[in-house]
Amino acid sequence: MKAGIYIHVPFCAVKCPYCDFYSVRYSAAAVQEYADAVCRNLAALPAGLQADTLYFGGGTPSLLPVRHLDAMIETAAERCRLSEDTEITLEANPLTATAEMLAEWRIAGINRLSLGVQSFDAEILQILGRKHSPEQALAAVYRAADAGFENLSADLILGLRQHTEVLWARELEIVSSLPVTHISPYLLKIEEDTPFGAQPPEMLDDDDAAARWIQMHDTLTERGFLHYEISNFAKPGYQSRHNCKYWKLAPYYGIGPAAHSCHDGKRFAVPRSLRGFCSSPVQPEEVTEPLAETESERIMLGLRLAEGIRPDDLPECREKLLRNAAPLIPEFLEMQGDTLRMTPHGWLLSNAVLTRLMR
Repeated sequence: MKAGIYIHVPFCAVKCPYCDFYSVRYSAAAVQEYADAVCRNLAALPAGLQADTLYFGGGTPSLLPVRHLDAMIETAAERCRLSEDTEITLEANPLTATAEMLAEWRIAGINRLSLGVQSFDAEILQILGRKHSPEQALAAVYRAADAGFENLSADLILGLRQHTEVLWARELEIVSSLPVTHISPYLLKIEEDTPFGAQPPEMLDDDDAAARWIQMHDTLTERGFLHYEISNFAKPGYQSRHNCKYWKLAPYYGIGPAAHSCHDGKRFAVPRSLRGFCSSPVQPEEVTEPLAETESERIMLGLRLAEGIRPDDLPECREKLLRNAAPLIPEFLEMQGDTLRMTPHGWLLSNAVLTRLMR
C-alpha cells in the first residue's frame, strides 16, 4: 500500500481558545527557515518510497506563501514518485481563501481544500475565537468551488450550549446545501492547556450532545452524504484518502514540529519545537509505540470506519471478539455477512463499546 505524507505547518495568525495543536505566531523569517527544513526532510525520506496522498495540516497552512508550497510539493514528487492522482490537501482559513490565492493553490497542485468554517452562526464564531463572519465563510466556499475545487471539505464544531436543535438544524441545512463534497463535524473537547481549559464556555450536557449527533447523522445521510467514519461525512468517492490511511494502519510519514508518523510497525512523534525542527539536519523523532499494528489497534481503528472489520482477519482474537460482540448486536454493533461494524448509536458510545469488545 502506498504511503501518505503529512506536513505540519505550525503557523497561525491568531490562536483559537480551544486548540491545543502545536502552533506559533506567523513570521516571514521563521517561515523561510521552516520551509527549507521541510524540503530537507522530504528529501531524506526513504529511497523508493511511493506516496499517493500529501496533506498540509496545522496550524494554518494557507498562510504559507505559495512559493513554499510549490517547493514542498516538487520535492515530495521528486523523492516519493507521487502518483498522477495523488490527493494533495491544504487546510485553509476562510479569510485566506481569496480568489487570487485559490487560483495559485490550484496551479501549485492542491486538489483538495479543507476549510475551517466551524460555524455559520455569528455568536458561535465569536465564542470560538474565529475571526471570520458567517458571510465570509459562505463566500470562501463558493469562491473555492468557482476556482475549480471539486474535492472541497468544511469543518464544523458542535458542543456549545448555543447548539440547540433548531440552530444545529440550520447549520446542517446550510452546509449540506453548499458545493462541498466532504464535511468534518467535531465535538468540542475542552483541553487542559488552552484558554478554554482555564475558562470553559457553557457546554451541552451529554444527552443533548448525543441528540445533536444523531440529528447530524440522520440529516446528512438523508442529504446524500456517507457517514464513512465517526466524525466524517462524504459524497460517494470523496472520502479523505489521506485520513483513511490513519484508520487502516497504512504507512504515513509526518514532517514538521509535533508531526506524527506510523510505519514499519511503529509510531513516531517529532518534538513540539520549531527551533529544534529547523536547526536539525533531519528532524528528531522518538518512538511513541514500538508495536502499533496489534489486533487491538486494528479493531479500535477499523471500527471507526463504516466499512468495519472482518473478524476472520483477526485469528488470534476472533472467537473472543464475536462472543463479546453478541450482546451488543443490533443496537450498537451489526454483523453483515463476514463484517462487523458499529451502528450510529455504537459510534456515539464507541469508547464503552470498544471496552466491552476487548475484554
